[in-house]
Amino acid sequence: MSSRRVYLALDLGAESGRVVAGAFDGRKLVLDEIHRFPNAPVQVQGTIYWDVLSLFAEIKRGLSIAAKKEGTALASLGVDTWGVDYGLVDVQGRLLSNPCHYRDKRTDGMMDEAFRRVPKKEIYAHTGIQFMFFNTIYQVLSEVVHQTPALAGSHQLLFMPDLINCWLTGRKVNERTIASTSQMYDPNLRTWAQPMLEQLGIPACILGEIVPPGTVLGSLLPEVAEETGAGALSVVAPGCHDTASAVAAVPTEGSRSAYLSSGTWSLMGAESPKPIITDRSFEYGFTNEIGVCDTVRVLKNISGLWLVQECRRTWAARGEDLDYGELTRLAEKAPPFSAVVDPDHAPFAKTGDMPARIAEFCSLTGQKPPADKGAVVRTALEGLAFRYRSVLTRLEELVGGRLEPLHIVGGGAKNRLLNQFAANALNRPVIAGPVEATSAGNILMQMIGTGDLASLNEGRELIRRSFGTERYEPVDSKAWNEAYQRFREIEGK
Repeated sequence: MSSRRVYLALDLGAESGRVVAGAFDGRKLVLDEIHRFPNAPVQVQGTIYWDVLSLFAEIKRGLSIAAKKEGTALASLGVDTWGVDYGLVDVQGRLLSNPCHYRDKRTDGMMDEAFRRVPKKEIYAHTGIQFMFFNTIYQVLSEVVHQTPALAGSHQLLFMPDLINCWLTGRKVNERTIASTSQMYDPNLRTWAQPMLEQLGIPACILGEIVPPGTVLGSLLPEVAEETGAGALSVVAPGCHDTASAVAAVPTEGSRSAYLSSGTWSLMGAESPKPIITDRSFEYGFTNEIGVCDTVRVLKNISGLWLVQECRRTWAARGEDLDYGELTRLAEKAPPFSAVVDPDHAPFAKTGDMPARIAEFCSLTGQKPPADKGAVVRTALEGLAFRYRSVLTRLEELVGGRLEPLHIVGGGAKNRLLNQFAANALNRPVIAGPVEATSAGNILMQMIGTGDLASLNEGRELIRRSFGTERYEPVDSKAWNEAYQRFREIEGK
Protein backbone atom coordinates (compact mmCIF):
# COMPACT_ATOMS: atom_id res chain seq x y z
CA MET A 1 0.00 0.00 0.00
CA SER A 2 1.52 3.30 -1.03
CA SER A 3 -1.04 5.91 0.04
CA ARG A 4 -1.05 7.13 3.63
CA ARG A 5 -3.94 5.82 5.74
CA VAL A 6 -4.84 6.79 9.31
CA TYR A 7 -6.60 4.55 11.83
CA LEU A 8 -7.99 5.80 15.13
CA ALA A 9 -7.65 3.82 18.35
CA LEU A 10 -10.11 4.88 21.05
CA ASP A 11 -8.43 3.46 24.13
CA LEU A 12 -10.27 3.78 27.45
CA GLY A 13 -8.33 2.80 30.55
CA ALA A 14 -9.25 2.80 34.22
CA GLU A 15 -7.50 6.17 34.77
CA SER A 16 -7.72 7.95 31.42
CA GLY A 17 -8.94 7.72 27.86
CA ARG A 18 -7.13 8.54 24.65
CA VAL A 19 -7.74 8.99 20.97
CA VAL A 20 -4.62 7.83 19.13
CA ALA A 21 -4.07 8.24 15.39
CA GLY A 22 -1.99 5.57 13.67
CA ALA A 23 -0.58 6.65 10.32
CA PHE A 24 0.56 3.87 7.99
CA ASP A 25 2.73 4.75 4.99
CA GLY A 26 2.97 1.24 3.56
CA ARG A 27 5.94 0.24 5.71
CA LYS A 28 5.74 1.67 9.23
CA LEU A 29 3.06 2.67 11.68
CA VAL A 30 3.48 5.99 13.50
CA LEU A 31 1.26 6.77 16.48
CA ASP A 32 0.14 10.23 17.51
CA GLU A 33 -1.94 10.85 20.65
CA ILE A 34 -4.34 13.56 19.56
CA HIS A 35 -6.65 13.72 22.56
CA ARG A 36 -6.37 12.57 26.18
CA PHE A 37 -8.96 12.91 28.91
CA PRO A 38 -9.43 11.72 32.50
CA ASN A 39 -11.62 8.76 33.39
CA ALA A 40 -12.57 9.39 36.99
CA PRO A 41 -15.28 7.33 38.69
CA VAL A 42 -18.02 9.16 40.56
CA GLN A 43 -19.38 8.03 43.93
CA VAL A 44 -23.08 8.71 44.58
CA GLN A 45 -24.86 7.50 47.72
CA GLY A 46 -22.25 4.85 48.36
CA THR A 47 -22.13 3.44 44.81
CA ILE A 48 -19.17 3.96 42.45
CA TYR A 49 -20.15 4.71 38.83
CA TRP A 50 -18.35 5.38 35.57
CA ASP A 51 -19.23 8.72 33.96
CA VAL A 52 -19.87 7.11 30.60
CA LEU A 53 -21.68 10.08 29.06
CA SER A 54 -18.67 12.28 29.72
CA LEU A 55 -16.44 9.61 28.19
CA PHE A 56 -18.58 9.52 25.05
CA ALA A 57 -18.49 13.31 24.78
CA GLU A 58 -14.67 13.19 24.98
CA ILE A 59 -14.56 10.45 22.34
CA LYS A 60 -16.58 12.65 19.98
CA ARG A 61 -14.29 15.58 20.76
CA GLY A 62 -11.32 13.41 19.81
CA LEU A 63 -13.04 12.36 16.59
CA SER A 64 -13.60 16.01 15.72
CA ILE A 65 -9.93 16.80 16.27
CA ALA A 66 -8.92 13.82 14.13
CA ALA A 67 -11.32 14.73 11.35
CA LYS A 68 -9.95 18.27 11.14
CA LYS A 69 -6.35 17.08 11.24
CA GLU A 70 -6.48 14.02 8.97
CA GLY A 71 -9.52 14.56 6.74
CA THR A 72 -9.92 11.98 3.99
CA ALA A 73 -6.90 9.97 5.18
CA LEU A 74 -9.05 8.51 7.99
CA ALA A 75 -9.66 4.83 7.27
CA SER A 76 -11.44 3.44 10.36
CA LEU A 77 -11.68 3.55 14.14
CA GLY A 78 -11.76 0.93 16.87
CA VAL A 79 -12.64 1.00 20.58
CA ASP A 80 -10.97 -0.94 23.38
CA THR A 81 -11.56 -0.65 27.13
CA TRP A 82 -10.92 -2.36 30.44
CA GLY A 83 -12.89 -5.55 31.05
CA VAL A 84 -15.91 -6.82 33.02
CA ASP A 85 -18.00 -3.62 33.36
CA TYR A 86 -21.15 -3.08 31.31
CA GLY A 87 -24.27 -1.06 30.65
CA LEU A 88 -27.84 -2.31 30.33
CA VAL A 89 -29.78 -0.86 27.41
CA ASP A 90 -33.31 -0.96 26.08
CA VAL A 91 -34.21 -2.05 22.56
CA GLN A 92 -33.25 1.39 21.17
CA GLY A 93 -29.83 1.22 22.83
CA ARG A 94 -30.74 3.76 25.52
CA LEU A 95 -28.84 3.33 28.78
CA LEU A 96 -31.07 2.24 31.68
CA SER A 97 -28.63 2.92 34.50
CA ASN A 98 -25.10 4.25 34.86
CA PRO A 99 -22.44 1.50 34.58
CA CYS A 100 -20.98 0.59 37.96
CA HIS A 101 -17.26 0.51 38.67
CA TYR A 102 -15.81 -2.97 39.08
CA ARG A 103 -14.46 -2.08 42.52
CA ASP A 104 -17.92 -1.12 43.79
CA LYS A 105 -19.12 -2.97 46.89
CA ARG A 106 -22.25 -4.37 45.20
CA THR A 107 -20.36 -7.60 44.51
CA ASP A 108 -19.70 -8.17 48.22
CA GLY A 109 -20.87 -11.69 49.06
CA MET A 110 -21.83 -12.48 45.47
CA MET A 111 -19.10 -15.08 44.93
CA ASP A 112 -20.42 -17.07 47.88
CA GLU A 113 -23.96 -16.71 46.54
CA ALA A 114 -22.82 -17.96 43.13
CA PHE A 115 -21.07 -20.98 44.65
CA ARG A 116 -24.24 -21.75 46.62
CA ARG A 117 -26.13 -21.98 43.32
CA VAL A 118 -23.40 -23.60 41.21
CA PRO A 119 -20.26 -25.28 42.62
CA LYS A 120 -17.09 -23.22 42.13
CA LYS A 121 -15.32 -25.93 40.17
CA GLU A 122 -18.29 -26.30 37.85
CA ILE A 123 -18.25 -22.57 37.07
CA TYR A 124 -14.55 -22.88 36.21
CA ALA A 125 -15.17 -25.96 34.04
CA HIS A 126 -17.70 -23.97 31.99
CA THR A 127 -15.69 -20.75 31.69
CA GLY A 128 -12.00 -21.31 32.51
CA ILE A 129 -11.89 -17.85 34.11
CA GLN A 130 -9.96 -16.79 37.19
CA PHE A 131 -12.19 -16.07 40.18
CA MET A 132 -12.18 -12.36 40.97
CA PHE A 133 -14.87 -10.64 42.99
CA PHE A 134 -15.57 -8.03 40.31
CA ASN A 135 -16.11 -10.37 37.34
CA THR A 136 -19.22 -9.54 35.32
CA ILE A 137 -20.95 -12.69 36.47
CA TYR A 138 -20.99 -11.46 40.09
CA GLN A 139 -22.04 -7.95 39.09
CA VAL A 140 -25.03 -9.31 37.17
CA LEU A 141 -25.84 -11.79 39.94
CA SER A 142 -26.02 -8.83 42.31
CA GLU A 143 -28.63 -7.26 40.04
CA VAL A 144 -30.54 -10.57 40.02
CA VAL A 145 -30.44 -10.89 43.81
CA HIS A 146 -31.48 -7.26 44.37
CA GLN A 147 -34.03 -7.31 41.50
CA THR A 148 -32.83 -4.04 40.02
CA PRO A 149 -35.25 -2.15 37.75
CA ALA A 150 -32.51 -1.79 35.11
CA LEU A 151 -32.09 -5.56 34.80
CA ALA A 152 -35.86 -6.10 34.72
CA GLY A 153 -36.27 -3.61 31.88
CA SER A 154 -33.13 -4.42 29.90
CA HIS A 155 -33.03 -5.63 26.34
CA GLN A 156 -29.29 -6.31 26.22
CA LEU A 157 -26.09 -6.20 28.21
CA LEU A 158 -23.32 -4.32 26.44
CA PHE A 159 -19.77 -4.35 27.75
CA MET A 160 -18.13 -0.94 27.85
CA PRO A 161 -16.65 -1.03 24.32
CA ASP A 162 -19.85 -2.61 22.99
CA LEU A 163 -21.83 0.28 24.50
CA ILE A 164 -19.58 2.86 22.84
CA ASN A 165 -19.83 0.97 19.55
CA CYS A 166 -23.63 0.96 19.85
CA TRP A 167 -23.67 4.72 20.33
CA LEU A 168 -21.28 5.17 17.39
CA THR A 169 -22.97 2.82 14.90
CA GLY A 170 -26.34 1.75 16.30
CA ARG A 171 -25.26 -1.90 16.25
CA LYS A 172 -25.72 -3.90 19.48
CA VAL A 173 -23.28 -6.83 19.58
CA ASN A 174 -20.82 -8.35 22.05
CA GLU A 175 -17.22 -8.57 20.80
CA ARG A 176 -15.63 -11.93 21.65
CA THR A 177 -12.50 -10.88 23.57
CA ILE A 178 -14.41 -8.60 25.96
CA ALA A 179 -17.20 -11.17 26.37
CA SER A 180 -14.66 -13.79 27.38
CA THR A 181 -13.57 -11.73 30.43
CA SER A 182 -17.05 -11.91 31.95
CA GLN A 183 -16.96 -15.48 33.36
CA MET A 184 -20.19 -16.03 31.42
CA TYR A 185 -18.55 -17.28 28.20
CA ASP A 186 -17.57 -20.87 27.38
CA PRO A 187 -14.19 -20.82 25.54
CA ASN A 188 -14.56 -24.43 24.39
CA LEU A 189 -18.06 -24.04 22.95
CA ARG A 190 -17.22 -20.44 21.90
CA THR A 191 -20.58 -19.13 23.04
CA TRP A 192 -22.37 -18.06 26.22
CA ALA A 193 -22.34 -20.63 29.03
CA GLN A 194 -26.14 -20.80 29.04
CA PRO A 195 -26.74 -23.93 31.20
CA MET A 196 -24.60 -22.45 33.97
CA LEU A 197 -26.26 -19.04 33.65
CA GLU A 198 -29.69 -20.64 33.98
CA GLN A 199 -28.60 -22.33 37.22
CA LEU A 200 -27.44 -18.96 38.55
CA GLY A 201 -30.69 -17.28 37.59
CA ILE A 202 -28.97 -14.91 35.15
CA PRO A 203 -31.19 -14.23 32.09
CA ALA A 204 -29.17 -15.32 29.06
CA CYS A 205 -31.65 -13.44 26.86
CA ILE A 206 -29.83 -10.16 27.64
CA LEU A 207 -26.60 -11.51 26.10
CA GLY A 208 -26.33 -10.74 22.42
CA GLU A 209 -24.64 -11.87 19.24
CA ILE A 210 -20.93 -12.50 19.70
CA VAL A 211 -18.66 -11.18 16.93
CA PRO A 212 -14.92 -11.87 16.49
CA PRO A 213 -12.21 -9.21 16.66
CA GLY A 214 -11.68 -7.66 13.25
CA THR A 215 -15.42 -7.43 12.52
CA VAL A 216 -16.46 -4.33 10.58
CA LEU A 217 -19.45 -3.08 12.57
CA GLY A 218 -20.57 -0.39 10.14
CA SER A 219 -20.26 3.35 9.68
CA LEU A 220 -20.77 6.19 12.11
CA LEU A 221 -24.40 7.11 12.72
CA PRO A 222 -25.42 10.19 10.71
CA GLU A 223 -25.75 12.35 13.84
CA VAL A 224 -22.27 11.34 15.07
CA ALA A 225 -20.79 11.85 11.60
CA GLU A 226 -22.31 15.33 11.38
CA GLU A 227 -21.37 16.39 14.91
CA THR A 228 -17.74 15.28 14.60
CA GLY A 229 -17.15 16.00 10.93
CA ALA A 230 -15.76 12.47 10.55
CA GLY A 231 -18.21 11.47 7.82
CA ALA A 232 -19.22 7.85 7.25
CA LEU A 233 -16.09 6.54 8.96
CA SER A 234 -15.92 2.76 9.29
CA VAL A 235 -16.00 1.31 12.82
CA VAL A 236 -14.12 -1.96 13.37
CA ALA A 237 -14.19 -4.09 16.52
CA PRO A 238 -10.52 -4.72 17.38
CA GLY A 239 -9.66 -6.83 20.38
CA CYS A 240 -12.15 -4.75 22.36
CA HIS A 241 -10.63 -5.87 25.66
CA ASP A 242 -7.56 -3.68 26.08
CA THR A 243 -5.38 -6.64 27.04
CA ALA A 244 -6.40 -8.49 23.88
CA SER A 245 -5.27 -5.49 21.84
CA ALA A 246 -2.05 -5.16 23.84
CA VAL A 247 -1.15 -8.83 23.37
CA ALA A 248 -1.83 -8.54 19.64
CA ALA A 249 1.07 -6.06 19.51
CA VAL A 250 3.56 -8.19 21.46
CA PRO A 251 6.53 -8.35 19.03
CA THR A 252 7.13 -12.10 19.25
CA GLU A 253 8.87 -13.96 16.45
CA GLY A 254 7.39 -17.41 16.91
CA SER A 255 9.43 -18.33 20.00
CA ARG A 256 7.90 -19.78 23.15
CA SER A 257 7.74 -16.58 25.14
CA ALA A 258 5.57 -15.09 27.83
CA TYR A 259 3.97 -11.66 27.85
CA LEU A 260 3.11 -9.18 30.54
CA SER A 261 0.67 -6.37 29.87
CA SER A 262 1.79 -3.89 32.52
CA GLY A 263 -0.38 -1.10 33.89
CA THR A 264 -2.91 -0.72 36.69
CA TRP A 265 -3.20 -4.46 36.30
CA SER A 266 -0.38 -6.78 35.31
CA LEU A 267 -1.60 -9.61 33.13
CA MET A 268 0.94 -12.38 32.62
CA GLY A 269 0.37 -15.19 30.20
CA ALA A 270 1.11 -17.04 27.01
CA GLU A 271 -0.82 -17.54 23.79
CA SER A 272 -2.34 -20.97 23.27
CA PRO A 273 -4.30 -22.50 20.37
CA LYS A 274 -6.91 -23.81 22.83
CA PRO A 275 -8.05 -23.27 26.43
CA ILE A 276 -6.21 -24.94 29.29
CA ILE A 277 -8.94 -25.90 31.77
CA THR A 278 -7.60 -28.54 34.13
CA ASP A 279 -7.56 -29.32 37.84
CA ARG A 280 -4.14 -27.69 38.06
CA SER A 281 -5.17 -24.50 36.20
CA PHE A 282 -8.17 -24.31 38.55
CA GLU A 283 -5.93 -24.72 41.58
CA TYR A 284 -3.52 -22.05 40.33
CA GLY A 285 -6.32 -19.64 39.40
CA PHE A 286 -5.42 -19.16 35.74
CA THR A 287 -7.82 -17.65 33.26
CA ASN A 288 -8.60 -18.43 29.61
CA GLU A 289 -9.55 -15.28 27.74
CA ILE A 290 -10.04 -15.19 24.00
CA GLY A 291 -7.38 -13.37 22.00
CA VAL A 292 -7.30 -12.10 18.45
CA CYS A 293 -7.12 -14.35 15.39
CA ASP A 294 -8.41 -17.51 17.14
CA THR A 295 -5.85 -17.48 19.96
CA VAL A 296 -6.50 -18.06 23.66
CA ARG A 297 -4.75 -15.95 26.27
CA VAL A 298 -3.88 -18.28 29.14
CA LEU A 299 -3.01 -15.78 31.83
CA LYS A 300 -3.30 -14.62 35.39
CA ASN A 301 -4.35 -11.20 36.64
CA ILE A 302 -1.87 -9.63 39.06
CA SER A 303 -2.58 -6.47 40.99
CA GLY A 304 -0.02 -4.48 38.97
CA LEU A 305 0.88 -0.85 39.52
CA TRP A 306 -2.40 -0.32 41.37
CA LEU A 307 -0.55 -0.36 44.71
CA VAL A 308 1.74 2.46 43.61
CA GLN A 309 -1.14 4.41 42.06
CA GLU A 310 -3.21 4.16 45.21
CA CYS A 311 -0.21 5.17 47.38
CA ARG A 312 0.26 8.23 45.19
CA ARG A 313 -3.43 9.14 45.51
CA THR A 314 -3.24 8.78 49.29
CA TRP A 315 -0.17 11.01 49.55
CA ALA A 316 -1.62 13.57 47.12
CA ALA A 317 -4.76 13.83 49.26
CA ARG A 318 -2.46 14.80 52.13
CA GLY A 319 -0.84 17.56 50.08
CA GLU A 320 2.24 15.53 49.03
CA ASP A 321 1.64 15.28 45.29
CA LEU A 322 4.65 13.49 43.74
CA ASP A 323 4.60 12.28 40.15
CA TYR A 324 5.39 8.66 39.26
CA GLY A 325 8.88 9.56 38.04
CA GLU A 326 9.82 11.07 41.38
CA LEU A 327 8.33 8.13 43.30
CA THR A 328 10.35 5.73 41.16
CA ARG A 329 13.55 7.70 41.78
CA LEU A 330 12.90 7.55 45.53
CA ALA A 331 12.31 3.81 45.25
CA GLU A 332 15.57 3.30 43.36
CA LYS A 333 17.49 4.97 46.22
CA ALA A 334 15.73 2.95 48.93
CA PRO A 335 17.43 -0.17 50.39
CA PRO A 336 16.44 -3.47 48.75
CA PHE A 337 14.19 -6.06 50.39
CA SER A 338 13.42 -4.03 53.53
CA ALA A 339 10.06 -5.81 53.53
CA VAL A 340 8.31 -8.30 51.25
CA VAL A 341 4.63 -7.98 50.28
CA ASP A 342 2.23 -9.95 48.11
CA PRO A 343 0.53 -7.44 45.77
CA ASP A 344 -2.45 -9.80 45.45
CA HIS A 345 -3.20 -9.70 49.19
CA ALA A 346 -7.02 -9.33 49.17
CA PRO A 347 -7.29 -6.07 51.20
CA PHE A 348 -5.02 -4.33 48.65
CA ALA A 349 -7.75 -4.67 45.98
CA LYS A 350 -10.01 -1.97 47.43
CA THR A 351 -9.55 1.78 47.27
CA GLY A 352 -8.20 3.47 50.39
CA ASP A 353 -5.04 4.26 52.36
CA MET A 354 -2.61 1.92 50.60
CA PRO A 355 0.54 2.89 52.57
CA ALA A 356 -1.33 2.01 55.78
CA ARG A 357 -2.46 -1.30 54.29
CA ILE A 358 1.09 -2.17 53.29
CA ALA A 359 2.23 -1.38 56.83
CA GLU A 360 -0.58 -3.56 58.22
CA PHE A 361 0.47 -6.44 55.95
CA CYS A 362 4.06 -6.15 57.17
CA SER A 363 2.90 -6.24 60.79
CA LEU A 364 0.67 -9.23 60.03
CA THR A 365 3.64 -11.14 58.58
CA GLY A 366 6.14 -10.18 61.30
CA GLN A 367 8.07 -7.60 59.26
CA LYS A 368 9.06 -4.02 59.93
CA PRO A 369 6.97 -1.67 57.74
CA PRO A 370 8.77 0.42 55.08
CA ALA A 371 10.28 3.56 56.60
CA ASP A 372 9.43 6.20 53.98
CA LYS A 373 7.77 6.79 50.60
CA GLY A 374 10.71 5.43 48.60
CA ALA A 375 10.78 2.26 50.69
CA VAL A 376 7.00 1.82 50.33
CA VAL A 377 7.15 2.09 46.53
CA ARG A 378 10.24 -0.14 46.28
CA THR A 379 8.53 -2.77 48.44
CA ALA A 380 5.48 -2.67 46.14
CA LEU A 381 7.62 -2.99 42.98
CA GLU A 382 9.76 -5.80 44.41
CA GLY A 383 6.59 -7.61 45.48
CA LEU A 384 5.29 -7.34 41.93
CA ALA A 385 8.50 -8.82 40.51
CA PHE A 386 8.33 -11.72 42.98
CA ARG A 387 4.71 -12.32 42.05
CA TYR A 388 5.71 -12.39 38.38
CA ARG A 389 8.14 -15.21 39.15
CA SER A 390 5.56 -17.19 41.08
CA VAL A 391 2.99 -16.87 38.30
CA LEU A 392 5.46 -17.61 35.50
CA THR A 393 6.63 -20.79 37.25
CA ARG A 394 3.05 -22.07 37.31
CA LEU A 395 2.33 -20.88 33.77
CA GLU A 396 5.30 -22.87 32.47
CA GLU A 397 3.97 -25.94 34.24
CA LEU A 398 0.58 -25.53 32.53
CA VAL A 399 1.93 -24.98 29.01
CA GLY A 400 4.71 -27.53 29.40
CA GLY A 401 8.08 -25.83 28.98
CA ARG A 402 10.21 -22.76 29.57
CA LEU A 403 8.91 -19.42 28.33
CA GLU A 404 11.67 -16.99 27.40
CA PRO A 405 12.01 -14.05 27.09
CA LEU A 406 9.29 -12.17 28.94
CA HIS A 407 7.82 -9.40 26.78
CA ILE A 408 6.52 -6.44 28.80
CA VAL A 409 4.17 -4.12 26.94
CA GLY A 410 1.86 -1.27 27.89
CA GLY A 411 2.28 1.86 29.96
CA GLY A 412 4.05 -0.02 32.75
CA ALA A 413 6.88 -0.84 30.34
CA LYS A 414 8.07 2.75 30.89
CA ASN A 415 8.98 1.84 34.48
CA ARG A 416 12.59 0.81 33.95
CA LEU A 417 13.08 -0.02 37.61
CA LEU A 418 10.22 -2.52 37.57
CA ASN A 419 11.46 -3.98 34.27
CA GLN A 420 14.89 -4.59 35.79
CA PHE A 421 13.33 -6.02 38.95
CA ALA A 422 11.35 -8.43 36.76
CA ALA A 423 14.49 -9.62 34.95
CA ASN A 424 16.27 -10.05 38.30
CA ALA A 425 13.43 -11.96 39.94
CA LEU A 426 12.79 -14.20 36.91
CA ASN A 427 16.51 -14.67 36.15
CA ARG A 428 15.87 -14.35 32.43
CA PRO A 429 15.83 -11.59 29.82
CA VAL A 430 12.99 -9.09 29.69
CA ILE A 431 12.13 -7.18 26.52
CA ALA A 432 10.13 -4.02 27.16
CA GLY A 433 7.99 -2.37 24.50
CA PRO A 434 6.10 -1.17 22.74
CA VAL A 435 4.70 1.11 25.41
CA GLU A 436 1.73 1.92 23.19
CA ALA A 437 0.91 -1.76 22.65
CA THR A 438 -2.83 -1.39 23.27
CA SER A 439 -3.29 1.34 20.65
CA ALA A 440 -0.93 -0.42 18.23
CA GLY A 441 -2.77 -3.75 18.63
CA ASN A 442 -6.12 -2.04 18.27
CA ILE A 443 -4.97 -0.51 14.96
CA LEU A 444 -3.37 -3.78 13.85
CA MET A 445 -6.76 -5.52 14.11
CA GLN A 446 -8.48 -2.67 12.28
CA MET A 447 -6.01 -3.18 9.45
CA ILE A 448 -6.71 -6.91 9.40
CA GLY A 449 -10.46 -6.27 9.49
CA THR A 450 -10.33 -3.85 6.57
CA GLY A 451 -7.99 -6.09 4.57
CA ASP A 452 -4.95 -3.83 4.83
CA LEU A 453 -3.00 -6.60 6.61
CA ALA A 454 -3.27 -10.29 5.80
CA SER A 455 -2.52 -11.93 9.16
CA LEU A 456 -1.44 -11.53 12.77
CA ASN A 457 2.12 -12.55 11.84
CA GLU A 458 2.23 -9.82 9.21
CA GLY A 459 0.89 -7.38 11.80
CA ARG A 460 3.56 -8.30 14.35
CA GLU A 461 6.23 -7.84 11.72
CA LEU A 462 4.83 -4.33 11.23
CA ILE A 463 5.07 -3.76 15.01
CA ARG A 464 8.74 -4.85 15.02
CA ARG A 465 9.53 -2.48 12.14
CA SER A 466 7.70 0.43 13.74
CA PHE A 467 8.56 0.41 17.44
CA GLY A 468 11.75 0.07 19.42
CA THR A 469 12.23 -2.20 22.43
CA GLU A 470 14.63 -2.28 25.38
CA ARG A 471 16.29 -5.44 26.70
CA TYR A 472 17.04 -6.09 30.39
CA GLU A 473 19.37 -8.82 31.60
CA PRO A 474 19.17 -10.26 35.13
CA VAL A 475 21.62 -9.14 37.83
CA ASP A 476 22.07 -9.97 41.53
CA SER A 477 20.45 -13.37 41.03
CA LYS A 478 21.59 -14.76 44.39
CA ALA A 479 20.14 -11.88 46.41
CA TRP A 480 16.87 -12.01 44.49
CA ASN A 481 16.62 -15.78 44.92
CA GLU A 482 17.08 -15.44 48.67
CA ALA A 483 14.48 -12.68 48.90
CA TYR A 484 12.09 -14.72 46.74
CA GLN A 485 12.14 -17.48 49.36
CA ARG A 486 10.92 -14.89 51.87
CA PHE A 487 8.16 -13.97 49.44
CA ARG A 488 7.09 -17.61 49.11
CA GLU A 489 6.62 -17.75 52.88
CA ILE A 490 4.18 -14.83 52.93
CA GLU A 491 2.48 -15.34 49.52
CA GLY A 492 -1.25 -15.78 49.81
CA LYS A 493 -1.51 -14.48 53.39
